[in-house]
Amino acid sequence: MNEFFGNRSTLTALAFLLSGCAVAVVPQGGTHLTPTECRDLAALRSQSPPTMAEHHSELAALRKAGYDPSPWYDDPYYPEDLQAAQRLVDYWSRTECPALLPH
Repeated sequence: MNEFFGNRSTLTALAFLLSGCAVAVVPQGGTHLTPTECRDLAALRSQSPPTMAEHHSELAALRKAGYDPSPWYDDPYYPEDLQAAQRLVDYWSRTECPALLPH
């Protein structure tokens, strides 16, 4: 098995990555976005100046979609991974937020 995976740290990293994929796919509480995140994402799409809270909601949603901004200086998949997370958050926003926000 060591010949296939190289060493223990590679196996640990692989397990961590796979668990991160599962967390990003399975919603907790039935939806991926909270009502606050939906409200803030809608506000960010408007022409009004963004607030810090809205930016925090956007980052929280991107993290739920699997984006990790911490390795920004050494991320071989940037900006593709950020764009993929943004597409997923946009999808969640279109499909979940109308039911979560007051009409």
